[in-house]
Amino acid sequence: MPRQLFSTLPVLLALAACAAPMHEAGPRHGLTAARLAAVRVNPAEAIADLNAYRASKGLKPVRLDPALAAMAAGQAKAMASANALSHDAAGSFHSRLAASGIEGTEAGENLGGGYLSLGEAMTGWRESSEHNANLLIASASRFGIAIAKNPNTQYGIYWAMEIAGEPRTTAAGPSGFLWGAPIGMR
Repeated sequence: MPRQLFSTLPVLLALAACAAPMHEAGPRHGLTAARLAAVRVNPAEAIADLNAYRASKGLKPVRLDPALAAMAAGQAKAMASANALSHDAAGSFHSRLAASGIEGTEAGENLGGGYLSLGEAMTGWRESSEHNANLLIASASRFGIAIAKNPNTQYGIYWAMEIAGEPRTTAAGPSGFLWGAPIGMR
């Protein structure tokens, strides 16, 4: 396969995945303030759930990464503020990865709206082929997850998960960016 086609393929697959409709929970118009306030993300539970799922598919575990957790928190807050379930609410995925110091690695982002528990979010993501592919990125070694709440929005609660492998190093320099091997996004 010619090098140019090989390096473009991940971008084409990423764009095709993003064109598919997002799998998400429906609006929660009857969501009470007490129920919304009770929704939390327990990092230990998220690690255990994601790693159990990955292990069931023969994949290595991932660890919670502070940079990816901060990126997820920023994305969730931006979506809650904008009342929009969008990969671009806090800026493009690629620019947010770069701003987080995550370059030259395969990465994915899962978003959701209206899920009232980690279990609901994980089930929704597993049932969506594009989101499930992110959960099962073979090279992944780290992830971050966050929620943001805004009772005056369509979903009330917004979820974001970032998942990535380790930065690749090259002889090209310390940035770890590999020319011709773009970051994948689903």
